[in-house]
Amino acid sequence: MSKKLFYLVSYLQAGSHKKGEIKMLRHKIFDRQFSIIAIALVITMFVATESALTAQELKVGFIPGRGNDAALEDTAFELAEIEYEKIEAGDYTLERLMEFDVIGVGVTAYDGNEDLKANFNLLKVYVENGGYLVTIDFQQDSSWNQNYLPHPITLLDPDLDDDVGVILAEHNIFNTPNEITEEHFGAGIWGDGDFMADGPEAVDPPWEPLVTDRQNNWPIVVGAPAGKGYVVFSSLQILQSLGNTGNEKVVEVLQNFLFWRGPRGSNVKASNPTPRNGTLYPDTWVNLSWWPGPLALSHDLYIGDNFNDVNEGAEGTFVLNQAETFIVVGFPGFPYPEGLIPGTTYYWRIDEVNDADPNSPWKGNVWSFSIPPKTAYSPNPADGAASVALDVELTWTAGFGSKLHTVYFGDNFDEVNNAAGGLPLGVTNYNPAPLTLARTYYWRVDEFDVVETHKGQAWSFTTEGGVANPNPANGAVDITQTPILTWSPGVFADSHDIFFGLDASSLELKGSGNLGSESYDAGNLEWNTTYYWRIDEANNTNTDSPWTGPLWSFTTANFLTVDDFESYNDLDPADPASDRIFNVWLDGFDNPALNGSVVGNANAPFAEQTIVHSGTQSMPLEYDNAVGKSEATLTLTSSRDWTVNGVNTLTIWFRGESANTAENLYVALNGSAVVNHDNPDAAKITSWTEWSIDLQAFADQGVNLANVTSITLGLGNKNNPVAGGSGMMYFDDIRLYAPTP
Repeated sequence: MSKKLFYLVSYLQAGSHKKGEIKMLRHKIFDRQFSIIAIALVITMFVATESALTAQELKVGFIPGRGNDAALEDTAFELAEIEYEKIEAGDYTLERLMEFDVIGVGVTAYDGNEDLKANFNLLKVYVENGGYLVTIDFQQDSSWNQNYLPHPITLLDPDLDDDVGVILAEHNIFNTPNEITEEHFGAGIWGDGDFMADGPEAVDPPWEPLVTDRQNNWPIVVGAPAGKGYVVFSSLQILQSLGNTGNEKVVEVLQNFLFWRGPRGSNVKASNPTPRNGTLYPDTWVNLSWWPGPLALSHDLYIGDNFNDVNEGAEGTFVLNQAETFIVVGFPGFPYPEGLIPGTTYYWRIDEVNDADPNSPWKGNVWSFSIPPKTAYSPNPADGAASVALDVELTWTAGFGSKLHTVYFGDNFDEVNNAAGGLPLGVTNYNPAPLTLARTYYWRVDEFDVVETHKGQAWSFTTEGGVANPNPANGAVDITQTPILTWSPGVFADSHDIFFGLDASSLELKGSGNLGSESYDAGNLEWNTTYYWRIDEANNTNTDSPWTGPLWSFTTANFLTVDDFESYNDLDPADPASDRIFNVWLDGFDNPALNGSVVGNANAPFAEQTIVHSGTQSMPLEYDNAVGKSEATLTLTSSRDWTVNGVNTLTIWFRGESANTAENLYVALNGSAVVNHDNPDAAKITSWTEWSIDLQAFADQGVNLANVTSITLGLGNKNNPVAGGSGMMYFDDIRLYAPTP
């Protein structure tokens, strides 16, 4: 799939920037947030692909230069910073950098910045692996050195010395949705040169700059491909005073660029919905509006209260086709004439239509907005919160249209849930003090809207000092079917009772224990099933005893976990609870002449905790095939029956590094049955990749799938080792799946 990068760079006046400070800013012209940094640079990237990736879907990281944070408050991007001092220092690994669709460098002449110079190699690797890097303002003075750039650059000879001129090409970007004139740039261009649309003819493919300039007589620097990705250098500074008083028109320019997202309207969908996608909208009628796609002559509107129905255009969701880009909903004579219903989320979609174009209609994204419920919502503390301070003040968001609020509070669920006749309040906060340590409390807020009272949900929280830290975490999903439940005891407890079951309202007492035995083996559980549990604690010497614990839940997985790497720790081997990853996955550390693998990091944490597929840990495996092969083996002590529930597929998530030597990736069962990955360059893949293997491939080699004793992950040729190269691999989430029903 081909990509092109189109860009608009804005340069702000110098100011202070606090390194590492993150801000969240929004603006009405955006329906979603961007990722951008509050620096002297604002860069808006537009990527046009076959999948019509929109600007709002980009994740953009920035390496800051100088600038004024306050100047960005009207540009409304989500701010995220990459600190160049920490690149390659563990904070910004290649894995972290690859999360960004685009990275911008806002440091002027950064070859003179020693920290960035030292750490820039990883940015080169980022580009080589498919990233987009945008840099600006490379002064060609005695310190300028293009060797610090990720790719050789092309310079166009400048020949302009005159004052700033603005050339507006015949392009709709200067007319839709705002009409752009030279006045829009009068306060925004710094230095001499021309501001052009569609770029100079000297710019060769694959680049088609949408807007370029030649400010300060510095040359235009053209982007070039580098490895799989692209790097762009530009001296464009048309919006220096963005956000400053007296230059509000620059926002209109930015709106136009967002609307078009590239030359000649590369995005054909409707965009920029009002209300913004995901908005909580406090009224029972709304004026929906949007920006039209550049080719649209009319618009199909779909709306409903079910995402799938609207997305699929199910019966009853199509409303009308019209030429206007707005419509009232929830008012007599319009869709939903009886009004929108509080507590309901509405989904809507605009398909762009042009009967003269064979590609019409262009299906739009599904957007949503929600009408607040008439009941109270957003409790603080959150429902089910633990370790809540004894002096907590309860707050909530008032229900739609409510005028008065009645609070019911206590330590008995049934009493709180069934209470009536309380004293109404005119405020949305309540002080329940005094509270007791390690106790679960329940509270409910009923809302009165002058017409009727709306009974609220009974919420709960547990004060500090009580049982806490459930494992699995409350609400966790994809949990093994053989979990060991653990928790932290309360400060006064010396014994506990364990309640467990499928019915939250009728848990079964499963056992008791004393302080120091905070675990419970739940046995073999059903697949894809939700279980509930509670720990009640006691201490006969404490008058507040016993203490009823909060209700927790988890849901088992619809797959069998071979290893998710979450259980490994860094405890000293002398500790009975020690479970170091390299003591379970046996590598070549003790036999390097035959096995070139080393499992685990050199220092704690030994399991990888940054480059992970899911959860918090993965397995790092360093390989050196100078000895022919590198492998690590897990001896199975449980989950040895690979026929249970009809499982037929082994899946392994892996990723490598671009600098790795390409070596064959293989998995072996019971020490001998080997399946090789079909991509000889699998070790060089830099994103998490799922490898699915039909278990029949092992059965055909004689493996008894009802008694699998070991699994081996390796690189090289297991049966006929040949000297090769080296590298680093990461593995995570080894699972067994049954066929989809």
